[in-house]
Amino acid sequence: MSGLPFYVTTPIYYVNDLPHLGHAYTTIACDALARYKRMRGYDVIFLTGTDEHGQKIERKAVAEGHSPKEYVDRITAAFRDLWGELDISNDHFIRTTDAEHVRAVQQVFQKLYDAGDIYLGSYEGWYCTPCEAFFPEAQLKEGNCPDCGRPVERLQEQSYFFRLSKYGEPLLRYIEANPGFIQPASRRHEMVNFIKGGLEDLCVSRTTFKWGIPVPFAPGHVVYVWLDALTNYLTAIGYVDDPERFERYWPADVHVVGKEIVRFHSVIWPAVLMSLGLPLPKCVFGHGWWTVEGEKMSKSKGNVIKPKEYADEFGVDALRYFVLREAPFGQDADFSRMSFIYRVNADLANDLGNLLSRTTAMINKFAGGVIPAAGEWTDLDRAIPELAGETIEKAAGAFDRLDFQEGMAQVFRLVGAANKYVDEAAPWLLARTDEGRRRLGTVLYNLAESLRIATVALSPVLTRKAAEIWTQLGLDGEPSDAGWDATRWGGLAPGIRVRRGEPVFPRFDTKAEVASVSAGKPADRPADEPAPPESDLIGIEDFARVDLRVATILEAKRVSGSDKLVKIQVDLGQERRQIVAGIARHYSPEELVGKQVVVVANLKPATLRGEVSNGMLLAASTAKDPKELSVLTLDRPIASGSKVK
Repeated sequence: MSGLPFYVTTPIYYVNDLPHLGHAYTTIACDALARYKRMRGYDVIFLTGTDEHGQKIERKAVAEGHSPKEYVDRITAAFRDLWGELDISNDHFIRTTDAEHVRAVQQVFQKLYDAGDIYLGSYEGWYCTPCEAFFPEAQLKEGNCPDCGRPVERLQEQSYFFRLSKYGEPLLRYIEANPGFIQPASRRHEMVNFIKGGLEDLCVSRTTFKWGIPVPFAPGHVVYVWLDALTNYLTAIGYVDDPERFERYWPADVHVVGKEIVRFHSVIWPAVLMSLGLPLPKCVFGHGWWTVEGEKMSKSKGNVIKPKEYADEFGVDALRYFVLREAPFGQDADFSRMSFIYRVNADLANDLGNLLSRTTAMINKFAGGVIPAAGEWTDLDRAIPELAGETIEKAAGAFDRLDFQEGMAQVFRLVGAANKYVDEAAPWLLARTDEGRRRLGTVLYNLAESLRIATVALSPVLTRKAAEIWTQLGLDGEPSDAGWDATRWGGLAPGIRVRRGEPVFPRFDTKAEVASVSAGKPADRPADEPAPPESDLIGIEDFARVDLRVATILEAKRVSGSDKLVKIQVDLGQERRQIVAGIARHYSPEELVGKQVVVVANLKPATLRGEVSNGMLLAASTAKDPKELSVLTLDRPIASGSKVK
C-alpha cells in the first residue's frame, strides 16, 4: 500500500434494464479518472456495481416469469460483461444482494434508529415506482413524477421515517463552507434552492413488497431502496468487517453521478452520514445527459445508443474518446453517428494517427529508423518543448477537476502544434544540405518526443491504442506504467529504433456513411422552392470543414473611422478572440454585449481598417432588402465554445 488514498465511485446502476450509453458514460469517466490518479501515484479504489432491490425489480421479474434473484443475476452479468469490453479497471464490483452489503445496511439502519433519527409512522403520499421515490404533492409536475414525468400512485402504509428535516440547516452550512462539495456550480445552486424550499422526513421502509433488505427489528418491513443503495459506498471499503481499510479510504474523494440523482447524493446521503457521525464525501459531481440528434433516448423511439455496438464497429478507444471529448463533462451532450465519425476521423486519424505515421516514416527515411539525438536548435524548435510543458500542466489540472474535454483538448494542442511543426520545419528540405542536417535530428527528436508525451497523457482514455503508438515509437511496456512523470520533456532516449506499423487509427468512410444514412430519403423542401443546381451542392465533408462555434460577446466598440464596422471581443470557451463585423448600422455596441452568437472559428484572420478579425460573425439578411440584418443568436444559453452542427 503506497501513495495517498483516492476513492472514486460510479452510482450503482439499477438493474431494471440492460446497460446503455448513459451507464457507459459515467463509468468510462470514472475509469479515466482512476487510471490518471494511479499514474499520479495515488492508491486508488474505483468502485462500481449494481442496485438490485425494490418494487420495480420485483414487478419486472414477475412479469418476465423469473424470480427477482434470477432476473438481477442476468442483468448484472450484462453490466459486468460490458465493463470488461470497455476496459473498465474497477477495483471492486458491488451488488446490493451481497451478504456483506445486507449486513452493512442493517447496521446503518439500526444506528440511525438508535440515534433517534428513525421513527415509526404512517405514510400516505405519491410514489413513483420507476424512480423508487416518494414526492409531496407540491413537487409533482402536472400530477406526474417531477424527475421522470411518469404517472405516480397513491400509497398508504406503515413505514419508518428518517428525520431528514432535521438536517436542512446543517447541510446549508456545510455546502456554504465547502463550495466544491457539489459540482458543477449549477448543480450546487439547484440543491441549495431545493434545501431552502424545506426538507420533509423521508420514508425509509416499505411493507407492500418483499424484494429488499429486511429491517433488523421490524418483521415485514424492508429498507427503502435508496437508503439501501447509498450504503454501498460504505460497504465496499470495509464498513462492517475491515475498520482499518474503511478508515483509510473514507470519505470518498468523488461520487460521480448523473444529474438526475444529485439530490439523493448531495442531500439525503450527507444527512444520513451526519446522523452516523461520519465525514461527508469530498465531492459529488453531477454530469449531464446524452440526447440523440436532439431527442431524448428512449426505447419507444428506437434511438437508444448501445455502447457495445459502437465499440465493436469503431473500437473501444474511439468510443471512450468521443464520449469524454465531445462536450464538457458537467453539461448535456448530443450523440449522432456522423458527429462520432467526424470526431474520430479528425482527432484520432487525421491528427494523432497522421502525426505518428509521418514521424516514424521520416525517422526511417532520414535517420535509418533510429530516433536521433537533438542537434542545433532554432526558436521554432524550442517552442515545442515549451508548449509540451504548458499543455501537460493544463491537462493535468483539467483531469483533476473532471474536465476531461479540456484535458484532452490541451493534449491535442500539442499534437496539432507538432503537425504544424512538420510543415514549418520541413525535414525533407533539411535533409538536403549539410547545414540542414545539423538541425534535422532536433526536429525528428522533437516530433517523436511530442508523440511520446501525448501518448502518456492520453493513456487513461486510449487504453488500447496508446500502447500501439508506444510500440511503434520503439518503446517497451505500457505508457500508463511509465506514470504521469513520464510526461516531462526529455524522457525519450536517442538511439531507440522505431517499429513503424499499420495506421493506428484508420479513417472511416464518411461519404459511404452519408450515402447510407440518406439513401432513399429526399430532403424536405417547400413545393415552391426549387432545388439548387447540382453544381451548387456541397458534400457533408465540405460543410464539416467549417468550424462553427458558440461565442459570448464580452465587449463591443465601433471601429474608428468606419460607420459600418464594430470590433467585438468574444469568449470561445478556451480562448478570447477579436472579430470585426459590419453590423454597426444595425446594432449599437451596448446591445451586443452579453449576446451568444455563432461564429466561424477556423476562418483565416483578416485586417479591416487596421483591426485584426480572427473569425466571422454569422448574420442573416434578405435578398429584397439587404439593409435588413439580424445576427444569429441562440434561443437558450449554452457553454461558450460549443460546436454548432
